[in-house]
Amino acid sequence: MPIHNIDPVYDDNSKILILGSFPSVKSRETGFYYGNPHNRFWKILSVLFEEEVPETIEDKKAFLLRNRIALWDVVKSCDIRGSDDNSIDNVEVNDLSIILDRCDIENIYLNGLKAQKLYKKYFHDLNREGILLKSSSPANASCSLDDLLADWKKII
Repeated sequence: MPIHNIDPVYDDNSKILILGSFPSVKSRETGFYYGNPHNRFWKILSVLFEEEVPETIEDKKAFLLRNRIALWDVVKSCDIRGSDDNSIDNVEVNDLSIILDRCDIENIYLNGLKAQKLYKKYFHDLNREGILLKSSSPANASCSLDDLLADWKKII
């Protein structure tokens, strides 16, 4: 059973929390979020915040913090086949209070339908709406970058 091996990114200034479901195989290998070069997460944020696409882990962390974005995933550990979100089973969730108790998070955004489904199932007691974002995953390749950008504009 894979275990989430990437620390959450946040600081006292974080206002936006973006949650994915669980890191892909490539992200677990690289040790940071959205490590698959075909995932459009970093491209989307770079366009929205009018910055260059960050390349290194340090640049990505700095980008997130500079733009008051906290980043984590709903799932801490699970059974999963490869990177297939639809195969996620036997879920243990992350403790979101680590971020929510420290930061003045204005909105929680969920990167894709699986993240939304898991958030609703396991965090309904938070009484905090999770706002769905169209998935940045390569598995959502039928959604154009323009469509993703139009949808993700709600975070800024």
